[in-house]
Amino acid sequence: MTDFADIAEITATADLPAAEYGVRAEVLAKLLQADMPVPRGFAVSKAAVHKLALGELPDLSMFNDVLKPGVLYSVRRSPEQRNWGGPRAILNIGMNDQTRDVLARDLGLDRANDLYCRFIRSYALKVARLDEDDLEELVEEEFINRGRDYGRLATALLAFYEDELDEPFPQDPMEQLQQVLRAVARMWEGTTARILRQARGAPADAGLGLIIQDMAWGTGDGECGVGSAQFTSLITGQAGSHGRYKSETHGHDAVTGRGGELYLSRDDRGLSLEEAAPKVFGQLQSLARTARSVLKDEMMLQFAVQDGAVWVLDASPAERSGRAEVEIAVTLVADGLRSKAEALLSVTPGSLTEMLHRQIDPKAEYGVLTHGIAASPGANSGKIVFTAEAAQASAAQGENCILVRTETSPEDIRGMHSAQGILTTRGGITSHAAVIARGLGLPCIVGAADVDIDLRRKRFELPDGRQFEEGDIITLDGASGEVIEGATDLVEPDLGGAFNTLLDWTDEFRRLGVRANADTPNDARLAKTFRVDGIGLCRTEHMFFEPGRLTAMREMIFADQDQDRQAALDRLMPMQRADFVELFGLMAGLPVCIRLLDPPLHEFLPQSSKEIRSLAEAMDLPLAKVMGRTEDLSEYNPMLGMRGVRLGLTVPGIYEMQARAIFEAAAHVQEAHGTPIKPEIMIPLVSANKEVEIVKSRVDAVASEVQIATGQRLEYSVGVMVETPRAALKAGHIAQFSEFLSFGTNDLTQMTYGLSRDDAGRFMRDYVNTGVYSEDPFHSIDLDAVGELVMLAATRAKEARCDIELGLCGEHGGDPASVAFCHKIGLDYVSCSPYRAPVARLAAAQTAILDAKSV
Repeated sequence: MTDFADIAEITATADLPAAEYGVRAEVLAKLLQADMPVPRGFAVSKAAVHKLALGELPDLSMFNDVLKPGVLYSVRRSPEQRNWGGPRAILNIGMNDQTRDVLARDLGLDRANDLYCRFIRSYALKVARLDEDDLEELVEEEFINRGRDYGRLATALLAFYEDELDEPFPQDPMEQLQQVLRAVARMWEGTTARILRQARGAPADAGLGLIIQDMAWGTGDGECGVGSAQFTSLITGQAGSHGRYKSETHGHDAVTGRGGELYLSRDDRGLSLEEAAPKVFGQLQSLARTARSVLKDEMMLQFAVQDGAVWVLDASPAERSGRAEVEIAVTLVADGLRSKAEALLSVTPGSLTEMLHRQIDPKAEYGVLTHGIAASPGANSGKIVFTAEAAQASAAQGENCILVRTETSPEDIRGMHSAQGILTTRGGITSHAAVIARGLGLPCIVGAADVDIDLRRKRFELPDGRQFEEGDIITLDGASGEVIEGATDLVEPDLGGAFNTLLDWTDEFRRLGVRANADTPNDARLAKTFRVDGIGLCRTEHMFFEPGRLTAMREMIFADQDQDRQAALDRLMPMQRADFVELFGLMAGLPVCIRLLDPPLHEFLPQSSKEIRSLAEAMDLPLAKVMGRTEDLSEYNPMLGMRGVRLGLTVPGIYEMQARAIFEAAAHVQEAHGTPIKPEIMIPLVSANKEVEIVKSRVDAVASEVQIATGQRLEYSVGVMVETPRAALKAGHIAQFSEFLSFGTNDLTQMTYGLSRDDAGRFMRDYVNTGVYSEDPFHSIDLDAVGELVMLAATRAKEARCDIELGLCGEHGGDPASVAFCHKIGLDYVSCSPYRAPVARLAAAQTAILDAKSV
């Protein structure tokens, strides 16, 4: 086992792993190996920083001969991973009266005093913890109001420090360094810092390394300054430049957009470094190429320029959008710098989501009105509308609109198709609005409880009193959950060569199949563009909400006699068959899993008095009969009432009609295309194996009839959607009558937790923020309970029937962490909304790669 020193000099031969000294130390050593110009530095180990926070100083004797007048240092963070953050750098350590006088000989007294003032202020705030407002008031009085005299300001700051602390400002560089190291270590160990880094994915006990580095002067006689530079486009990932350069200054302020800065490359908006100092610009380009080759990534250089020579202070991964991340990954493989596996692991699954939808332009400025739950990614702007009819009217006029509702219902489907985004005040990640929006690829924000809708006046109001009328324009950012005032600049999606190349690579590594949820032929066409492995969930109820079909469905519901009900079913059957013919034709050769009718019948009935009256007129029925039938079908808890298999067993003919439509369609396509069609028929909301046995026998009987009538031999399978905890626990028994099980984790989560997925949005954010739940269980599968049920069911099903196929078709199928779980427990496939399928493919490949590495 290697014994790592508390403090080690950063050299080309030093062993400075990120796990011990942080990523910045490791990177700087690699840059030195490539003979890049890096200022002298020392790495403080994570273990030493932890001891510093406890008050124990490491041995700093090596600095006795280093801390000399005229030599200044910086202390910079070096976490194990960049995104964990940490305290900001403290610069100019070693600055005192003597060093100020030494520097004044070369820089001039005014510049030397400027550096002295900067250090006193930084030390006073970050180390001595003096009040920032008091310091700023002093600066304004002594420097702004009385004239810009750095010498007078330095004297005033030193006096202020001594008055506040009853001790003079430390002049000993060693004492300064000791106190800075202690202060930075304590900042890292503080409660606020711990919460922030944990929110970024760092473990609670994450350590911090530190870098003590020579200051590279951004001042001098020749071209001097500091900046940051990358030579790839932030948006596209292709060749370009991004960054800033500020002449004759140094420190963090130079790279955060403040002060008189130069652009990097030629720019119509102002002077650039390329024009002002072309040799410096050329050095930067060359150093960026070297860093790219050494670190095998596009890098952003933090640099200082001293008398025309560039010094590299750090190299971190270049800033990039999701689109750029994919482009860079593919290009690095083409250039021989990474393997395909490394490229796949380097891409965040969310980057593919970003590429599939419009996004807010990273450079755009906008005002956020409120927040909700980010339920479906993408961004769009449009006029506010409050009804499905208004959304359809807007679409007919060619106007973009955002549909704003308390919550959506199946009757809003056509309006949702017409809108460019959906905002609801209620609901959670698996609510009706969220699920439909993801299928349509629309941005959606749910659970925006601050939005108070007044339908009568056609407006909504926010807690601060601002009101927005129908016709006002808002923008939804479905990735962040932000509701934005007005229209803002958007970036169009790009599904170019890099996107398709990366998806092709996923198929070389993943073991887990990825199917799409597709309810209509249009959904299936979209799914095919993402090259899914089939359809894992076709929710047949969505086929009935077209106006002509809805009428026939309602006639079936209102039928008093068996013959009347059968007549209505006979009208529906050709419509279902036509959809299945198109679906099978599109997906020929791929599996198609069709879920039999699931929702309670009341969902097909009108809710408002106006809608009830319209239905009575359309069906030539007494208003009282329509109202009575609606009341008869109402339930206290319809999601746990007569739906799913219970509906199929108690309302004769529905499942038989659907089975006939499926088999006749399969026979037709099989004969027309010459390709075997093997539909998978899924029974929903099962809780007892007897339910499966009865439905399967009826499906088998219909299949026999169709085979005799058509002369076509049909292959098909019958399985169960596991949505109830009882079905999961009894999976071994249910498997005896099933050829596949597919876990419907939306309802399984709802029933396991006793949560309404449509109402959970009201409190879920608070539950996650306070740590009651580590994550929204409707967003990422709860491994401790729901995951255990799935794993237990999979094990028992396999024991009962070794050839049974196992899948997952809840919205968790598009969540990377849930995909990894499904891979690890040996499921055969996941199924999710078409727009989430690329993410699932990437997550499946990444899990397989990591799994192979761990063996």
